[in-house]
Amino acid sequence: MLLGTDVTQVEAWRKLQEKLTAASVTDRSALLHRRANDTRSDVVRMIDHAGQGHIGGDFSVTDILTVLFNGVLRIDPNDPQKAGRDRFVLSKGHCAAALYATLASCGYFSPDELLTFMGPLSALNGHPNRNKVPGVETNTGPLGHGLPVAVGQALAAKLAGNGARVFAVMGDGEMQEGSNWEALMTGAHYGLDNLTAVVDRNRLQQGARTEDTSSLDPLDEKLLAFGWELRIIDGHDYEQLAAAFKPSSTGKPVAVIANTTKGKGVSFIEDRVEWHHKVPSTEQVVLALEELA
Repeated sequence: MLLGTDVTQVEAWRKLQEKLTAASVTDRSALLHRRANDTRSDVVRMIDHAGQGHIGGDFSVTDILTVLFNGVLRIDPNDPQKAGRDRFVLSKGHCAAALYATLASCGYFSPDELLTFMGPLSALNGHPNRNKVPGVETNTGPLGHGLPVAVGQALAAKLAGNGARVFAVMGDGEMQEGSNWEALMTGAHYGLDNLTAVVDRNRLQQGARTEDTSSLDPLDEKLLAFGWELRIIDGHDYEQLAAAFKPSSTGKPVAVIANTTKGKGVSFIEDRVEWHHKVPSTEQVVLALEELA
């Protein structure tokens, strides 16, 4: 089943953007925090209903998605294929629930669809599918594919001269894939200053900590050595995120190391390796929703 635009939700999204534009720094952060925790609450309900999902990574990436989709990306949910639009690629595609909840909050489709997540014949698969879900720019799931696609999208935008920017979000465990480093070399080679690559640096992957699996550090020095402009931030600080997503100041592609906490927002999930794909019990669902409220 193909999904369609929710006009009412689009209008609510636009009103939120107007509020964010007019708000003080403190009020803007409060509005974004509320929006992010609404997304996390949606994710809890989706995974509870489906009986499967990746809640820890969903939560760590939520604030990044919230800032991008509520003031950074030039997008139009009424026209998902609009020429010259900015592109967003969720390379860590197993965290699709957070992306779906974010897209629904913008009006790409009705939030009522969220509880079909991973159900029979649902468009909301366990990994994003651009052929079924408006707002999804490329299918992701096998790790290490998203950034290479984003490099191609950014190069195409340069050739078209349409001013489009491209953002890709990778997991830090995913940075162990060699394809990402090939893409980093290519992005720098072509001077893709319209490309921003974000590493969701929560330091956990399936089964273990990243540094116990295959050490990434010094990740900052590696990204600099590959010819990218580097920005290191608190990935849960909305003002730092907004600043990190500003255009390149050096003519180079931008790499953002967003230091995050896996499971952010719910105390008993935060920084626990077992919550990579653990499903909360009925009692834990209640506790999680209480904390997020």
